[in-house]
Amino acid sequence: MVTALPRISGRRALQVATAALIALALVAWGLLSMRGERAPAGRVTLATGVPTGVYARYGELLKQDLANDMPDVDLRLSRSEGSIDNLRQLVSGRAEFTIATADAVSTYQSRGEAGADRLRACARLYDDYMQLVVPKKSAVRSAKGLRRLRVGVGSDNSGVQLITRRLLKAAGLDFDRDIEPVRVGIDRMPGLLERGKLDAFFWSGGLPTTAVQHLAQRFPVRLVQLGDLSEALHAQGEPTRYYRAAVMPADAYPKVQNGQAVRTIAVANLLVTTDREDPVLTFDMTRTVINSRDRIGRQVHAAQRVDLRTAVFTDPLALHQGARRYYLSVKP
Repeated sequence: MVTALPRISGRRALQVATAALIALALVAWGLLSMRGERAPAGRVTLATGVPTGVYARYGELLKQDLANDMPDVDLRLSRSEGSIDNLRQLVSGRAEFTIATADAVSTYQSRGEAGADRLRACARLYDDYMQLVVPKKSAVRSAKGLRRLRVGVGSDNSGVQLITRRLLKAAGLDFDRDIEPVRVGIDRMPGLLERGKLDAFFWSGGLPTTAVQHLAQRFPVRLVQLGDLSEALHAQGEPTRYYRAAVMPADAYPKVQNGQAVRTIAVANLLVTTDREDPVLTFDMTRTVINSRDRIGRQVHAAQRVDLRTAVFTDPLALHQGARRYYLSVKP
């Protein structure tokens, strides 16, 4: 026996069809709002850092992946003196994206610098580790031993100098009076140390930093622990809450550490843009950063720390709407 299906009136059928069309339209609209009606195109600038630093190398490798993911985007890399300089390039319109440390972003905000309220994050990347490098025969065993010495402190407007000032204060030293500060970046500090024109230098970067690696291959150096400064550093106030006690693993610089880990201070790097940036472009940039981790990490070990589970923790910045859409799209 065949059971007859209930009849649907013409009016009811029209209602069902209309509801289905509306549902399909909503799905299509959602997909378009997530991915954009057309692929990003045109010139985009990423402000990185000095040529021998991790920012610059990371940017070069990311550019290769972006060429595959966004073939119509012409990514240009802009060198800089470091995090503060990067943020200024960003808000002035000279760059669309940049990398900056969380403490530098917080300092930029607390100073009320131009465009600070417009800053947004795409992802938390990898951590920078503070590295105090001295000749192997140096008597310096802690930052307190730098008194009256010639010390490379990073360029003005760099994140390195920002942290160095705070570390020296934590060590009971005055930046301007107790040391001879040499305001140059990682592109020059290793050569000056090798030629005897520096007694020590500070560097904040991912592990390993190419310039430090190359220096260690031609000149005997040693890494000085900075772990004893953690408590005094955190006592300095709000921006220092972004620093954490950390350990450089024994294999970060095998020729330098002789199998020994080194206590130090670390701070997170953020991929930063502004609230004016196109959400579709930002969605795609964030996706490529996350998906490129393993390939880039084979050459820049710090990139192995980029992780979907931690990328959303971008304090002190809110996520850009395009980045937020990306993370929602891949949420399990």
